[in-house]
Amino acid sequence: MEDISSVKFASVIARLLDDKKAKDIKILNISNISVLADYFVICSSDTGTHVRALTGHVREKIKEFFGRIPIGEENDARNRWNLLDYGDVIVHVLHKEERETYAIERFWNHALCMEESEWLENSKEYSEFEN
Repeated sequence: MEDISSVKFASVIARLLDDKKAKDIKILNISNISVLADYFVICSSDTGTHVRALTGHVREKIKEFFGRIPIGEENDARNRWNLLDYGDVIVHVLHKEERETYAIERFWNHALCMEESEWLENSKEYSEFEN
């Protein structure tokens, strides 16, 4: 199992989601404001089927790349909000309507949001398309 920093791990997850056309990907650094995790990776999709597919893709690729499986996982029956908890990084894959309703970013508005250019740079060797 590769030893990887939380920031790089979150960046790789964001890249995996981006490669599969997730929308509005955000990485929030919550390490200084919560004991839940170091980072949240949040994205959305237009359909429940895509929410499920994105969640499954992250789960499979993270196991393949790093030998890690989530320590917790929550999937709602309609695939409106799926969650993968890796301890240091928690992944939220939401249907766009749930994302608007629950407004995770507004609740965690005191967290630092990583710039897309930073997470793309952090994860470039894990891209399916730009090697």
